[in-house]
Amino acid sequence: MPNHRDRFISHLTKDTYALILAGGRGNKLFELTEWRAKSAVYFGGKFRLIDFPLSNCVNSGIHRVGVATQYKSHSLIRHINHGWGSFKPNLSEFVEILPASQRTSNDWYVGTADAVYQNMDIIRSEKPKYILILAGDHVYRMDYGVLLAQHVESNADMTVCCLEVSTQEAADRFGVMTINSENKVTAFDEKPAQPNEIPDKPGLCLASMGNYVFNSEFLFKQLSSDCINKNSSRDFGNDIIPSLIKKHNVSAFAFKDPNSTHQPYWRDIGTIDSFWEANMELVEANPQLDMYDKSWPIYTYQEQLPPAKFIFDNIDRRGLAVDSTVSCGCIISGSTIRKSLLFSNVHTHSHSVIEESVLMHGSDVGGYCKLFRVVIDSNCKIPAGLTIGVDKAQDETNGFRVSEKGITLVTSAMLKALANKNGLK
Repeated sequence: MPNHRDRFISHLTKDTYALILAGGRGNKLFELTEWRAKSAVYFGGKFRLIDFPLSNCVNSGIHRVGVATQYKSHSLIRHINHGWGSFKPNLSEFVEILPASQRTSNDWYVGTADAVYQNMDIIRSEKPKYILILAGDHVYRMDYGVLLAQHVESNADMTVCCLEVSTQEAADRFGVMTINSENKVTAFDEKPAQPNEIPDKPGLCLASMGNYVFNSEFLFKQLSSDCINKNSSRDFGNDIIPSLIKKHNVSAFAFKDPNSTHQPYWRDIGTIDSFWEANMELVEANPQLDMYDKSWPIYTYQEQLPPAKFIFDNIDRRGLAVDSTVSCGCIISGSTIRKSLLFSNVHTHSHSVIEESVLMHGSDVGGYCKLFRVVIDSNCKIPAGLTIGVDKAQDETNGFRVSEKGITLVTSAMLKALANKNGLK
């Protein structure tokens, strides 16, 4: 039988409207977001980044969700329609797409706060007591019910989710906050070059996760005031939070594992290197992000495909994959896969060797290829005999992008340009 706190949290989640901000591009992902929003970037063999906050909402009991979209949102909207369209509006359950549509002015979404403000009439019509603002491009699992309970119990006007990260990682990337002994936010700096360290924890700071809880009427009032401020950039980190911490109760919610001292898994997939690293973590024997945990499933849309297939068992032509993740529809034909992650419908041909690489759905790797520390975008056809990821200078000459840490990104457009350069069709 549910205890009193369980019932308390269940009532809070029912009174909550979640708005996921999914309109950003993610410039540092370069060609990976050339034709898709950052939240639509593929991850983990079968998911997209948007699936993680959406799944967290469902698993937390929050069934009223809006997704604010803007930049090149077609694939994102299609994914949400296919994978998240089974809710029952007559039971006040929905995942609703809120594209930028100039509802309050002639401008598109200017900043994160403006994306909420322009949809304020839609949110208000649902009559929520609490509004949960979520970033749409982070990978993590989190029970928002616990967050809502702390928000109410602390009598906060706003609660900001935070976690401990190194000052080096946070510099110029994350909002950084300072809190007192009562978890009240006393200072907030948006992407500082030199983040404030946590007292007694040198080298660490409290970084904002981009997740916020507001009392609804309080948020509506603050957004309306911010709208008439000509000096505002209409952003939560730059404008809203710094303006609130002196006059209102802004509380910090520390994202921690209640069962251990370890920092829970959370990744901001903001660069090619972080994209590759986060996917590579999943092929480890015991990854920190347990995708096999049935108590907190990550939902998505996936095409109905046959099982992965491994063919040929000759001494010099054997289809095998070790320390790897291989999705449905893949055919490993006489090639060797080591410490790699393959999305659906990938086909690798004989005598090719693929190591420490991420191959997105629909990729086709010709025979006698060698790929090392490579990210292959969707629907790429790698010509037979091509070596990628071994010689940086050659990769750059071929028109591929090489990251700061030496990860090579390959897209269909790059391969087409290379073929034209070599006089091939």
